[in-house]
Amino acid sequence: MNADKRKRTMHISTFQMNARRIYRSPWAGGLLGLTFAAALLSSGCSKGGEVEASPTVTVQVGAAENQTIERKVIAEATLFPLEQSAIVPKINAPVKKFYVEKGSKVHAGQLLAELENQDLLAQKQENEGNFAQAQAGYDQAVQKAEQDRRLAKETLDAAQKLYDARQNLFKQGAVSAKDVDDANVALIQAKNAYDMSQKQLDLKVAEGQLAAARGKNAEVEAGLNYSKIVSPIDGVVTDRPVYPGEMASNSGPIITVMNLSQIVARAHIDQQEAAQLKVGDAATISVAGQPGALKGKVSLVSPALDPNSTTVEVWVQAPNPGERMRPGANVQVQIVAQAVPHAIVIPVEAVLTSPDGATSVIILDTDNKPHKKKVKVGIRDAGEVQVTEGLQGGERVVTVGAFALSQEDDPILAKTNIQVAAPPNIPEEDEDEDQ
Repeated sequence: MNADKRKRTMHISTFQMNARRIYRSPWAGGLLGLTFAAALLSSGCSKGGEVEASPTVTVQVGAAENQTIERKVIAEATLFPLEQSAIVPKINAPVKKFYVEKGSKVHAGQLLAELENQDLLAQKQENEGNFAQAQAGYDQAVQKAEQDRRLAKETLDAAQKLYDARQNLFKQGAVSAKDVDDANVALIQAKNAYDMSQKQLDLKVAEGQLAAARGKNAEVEAGLNYSKIVSPIDGVVTDRPVYPGEMASNSGPIITVMNLSQIVARAHIDQQEAAQLKVGDAATISVAGQPGALKGKVSLVSPALDPNSTTVEVWVQAPNPGERMRPGANVQVQIVAQAVPHAIVIPVEAVLTSPDGATSVIILDTDNKPHKKKVKVGIRDAGEVQVTEGLQGGERVVTVGAFALSQEDDPILAKTNIQVAAPPNIPEEDEDEDQ
């Protein structure tokens, strides 16, 4: 081996040793590509301008794997409770007593507080007396109306018989026409009296009085019920701004109850992304700085745009075990808009994009020879990308170093020797041991 070749061999060996050190540095991803370009340059030219027959480059590779890839829509959102009830009293009265504290768990129908109601109790007693009096008047009117109707019916029947008898006698010449006319007048009067008894005007007046008394009684009863504050939902008391003895009014809530067993993350998403979503899509809710994420589903995709932002409001609902997520928090939602099973997936770093938008990769054959390959890509997700055309699965694609290799002409690329380096996250020996 002549002196120039020995120097080039030593240079390549020194480059490979330095490359292994760079992989363990925090700037491995950026510096490695520059080092590869330098290696190609130093391998390609000698001091005399000679072209190295087989330049050597160290790269990292990834596999084209057959797996499921998901198209995800990611957005910032705000948490809301599944249900919330800010209880506003319907009457103005001082708070007599609270039966729950802030943080108390309650169930639907549970008594939470009671307002002062002595005046309502007195009014109820008075109205009960008025109602009893109206009821008695109604019962008496019913009896009188029945008696009047029965008497009018008897009088009508008698007048009808008298009229019929005189009609027969008149035909026989036993009575005069005046007698028949008198009987007819009496019959007409009896019919009118019977019709009046059927209308039962006195009874209708009594019914009206009874209904009015019943309404007053119900009004007071409702007021008494309003003085008892009950929870309309299951949940936990999150606010109780009024103290016992203070005046409660319908100007604001005195107790707020939230159902935190599930939470709803409300996000505003771009129209194009929202068009890919539907109710029932799987999703996750996560909080920055907190481990774990809640699994949920899309519960609402608004049919209308937000007039202020021209975005679409999307709700993601998820169980909230331990009620660890709190309403009002800012969270991130990830919604699976599409899942493609058995897709060819490669690391996104392996994809090379030309100025005209065409995409390609560098693949290594069984002899570690690099080849450029045109591909078409689809879904991108978490550092991975779907290849829809160009790969069959199982190929090795160059990740770190792919750009430097793509800059070489095909003749040079065909002569390039490839050394595959371990990814930076795989532990290697200490530098002292390498030296």
